[in-house]
Amino acid sequence: MARIVVFFGLIASGKSTLAEGFARQQDLPSYNTDRVRKELAGLAASERRPDGFQQGIYTSEFSRRTYQEMLDRTAADIRAGRAGVVLDGSYHRRAERDQVRDLAVGLGAACTFVLCECGEAEVKRRLAERARDPQAVSDGRWEIYLTQKETFEAPAEVPVADLLTMNTEAPVAELLEELNRRLGQQL
Repeated sequence: MARIVVFFGLIASGKSTLAEGFARQQDLPSYNTDRVRKELAGLAASERRPDGFQQGIYTSEFSRRTYQEMLDRTAADIRAGRAGVVLDGSYHRRAERDQVRDLAVGLGAACTFVLCECGEAEVKRRLAERARDPQAVSDGRWEIYLTQKETFEAPAEVPVADLLTMNTEAPVAELLEELNRRLGQQL
């Protein structure tokens, strides 16, 4: 059975690093909202867009388009026989997560959500590091983090068996080992 693995959480929670490592390790296609959003806008992945919350390429409509494109790509991959797909984005609204779950049911695929978390001191450190990196894809900033933190809808709708919560402050290799162990227990 194919599996969709969704890495989600607040800005700078470590979801992209973990998602990329997992996708590479498992040889799965991976879609990141920051990359797909910029691709849809005709921008280079590392082009900075300091748009505010609900502005520019970060409006609700553009976000809807971005998440729909990720669903479309996921469906195409699974229909083409891929063993799974990795999705990476905030998925901070229940409706966004429900769409992934509905797609998985329609495709006969399993769906696991990996909620990535870390402390605020680590978020600040990661955001500062990202701001200095000219190749960074994410446009996340502290003020966006604070807004996202206030509007994040807890994943109460996701069955406990399909939700893994991980603190991402450990080294990536350790996190991947833990993730594989925990996912293996679900199979």
